[in-house]
Amino acid sequence: MFSNLMDDLRYNVESNRERLATALKMSPNMAYQKVTELALFVGSRYGVHLQLHFPVQGKISDIGSYGTENIGIVVDKLRKTFPLPREIVKQKAVDIIGSKAQAHDAYMYEGKEGVKVVMPDGRIEVLPGSVHFWCRIDDRIKMYADWLAENVYFPNS
Repeated sequence: MFSNLMDDLRYNVESNRERLATALKMSPNMAYQKVTELALFVGSRYGVHLQLHFPVQGKISDIGSYGTENIGIVVDKLRKTFPLPREIVKQKAVDIIGSKAQAHDAYMYEGKEGVKVVMPDGRIEVLPGSVHFWCRIDDRIKMYADWLAENVYFPNS
C-alpha cells in the first residue's frame, strides 16, 4: 500500500515538474505550497495525511528528490499504542531493512509508544498512528513501509 502511495506521489511530482520549477523560480515558499498541495491530494486518495519535509536548507530546490525522502504519513494522530507487540515492529525493521538498522523504543510517555529505527543514512520514526521517514526511501524502506501498512496501520484491510 505505501509503495503505491509513494509511487503515486513520484508520478504526480514528475507530471507537475514544470509547474513546480516555475513556482520555485518565483519563490521557494511557492514551490513548498505546490508540493504540499500535491502531497495532500495524493494522501487523500489513500486516506492518509501525506507530508513532505525539507529539513536541510536549500533542499526545496532539488525537485528530483521530492517524494523520495523525508516523508511523513499520518494515518491516525490520536492512536497511542501499536496493535501488535512493539518488539515485533522493531524486529521487522532489522529483518527487512538489514543488520545496519538499529531499532529502539522511543517517544514512550503519557501512555504512548513508538519505535525509532536508526540507520547509517537516516532514521525512521514509527508511531502507532504515523510514520516519518528521515532518509532516502529505497526498496528496503518501501518493503518495511508496506509491512507497517499491512500489520500496524491497516491490519484489517
